[in-house]
Amino acid sequence: MTKTHVILKRLRAAGSAANVAGMARYGIRPAKAYGVATPVMRSIAKELGRDTELASALWSTGVLEARIAATMIADPLRIPEEEAERWVREFDCWSVCDSACIGLLWKTPFAWRKVREWSRRTPEYERRAAFALLAGLAVHDKRATDKQFLAALRLVTKAARDDRNFVKKAVNWALRQVGKRNAELCVAAIEVAEALAASVSRSARWIGHDALRELRGRSAL
Repeated sequence: MTKTHVILKRLRAAGSAANVAGMARYGIRPAKAYGVATPVMRSIAKELGRDTELASALWSTGVLEARIAATMIADPLRIPEEEAERWVREFDCWSVCDSACIGLLWKTPFAWRKVREWSRRTPEYERRAAFALLAGLAVHDKRATDKQFLAALRLVTKAARDDRNFVKKAVNWALRQVGKRNAELCVAAIEVAEALAASVSRSARWIGHDALRELRGRSAL
């Protein structure tokens, strides 16, 4: 029995149908899932340590929990760009998308380029990945410059008319996180949000109004 099969066996034993049903209520409906609690996946990932080759094998199983474990054990400095591209093309729910972007991909040397590239993609989860990744960079990338985030706000404006649920929520998330990075970016994000709130696009208006509720409160601090 391979290491991948051993891990799948552990995950399957730790899952429950009730958890799978609970995930569905939150819009998490992957092709395959066992219903494993996040602390269990983290515990298994901690035991495994960094292993990009194993991460690739776990991803290939198509099982939600195995894929989330893969995002926890892959080395961001060793994962090939083509492997990251394979993953993003195969995202089938927001939880795996966000786990990959927030836990792993923001640390890769190609993260900023992928924000730009994926923001131009058509598939829902590929475009979501661009903005989940941007949100992660806004929180974690301490070396990034305001200039990089100001350029990224233009991508937010372009994508804000996409009314697909998992795209618009990620665009909103990215806008708010950029605005929370510092006072200068907060001002810039509020300007973007105000323009979106006045848009003819329903999704852009929703994004703008929702972001303003949080950002205006921060700018007054």
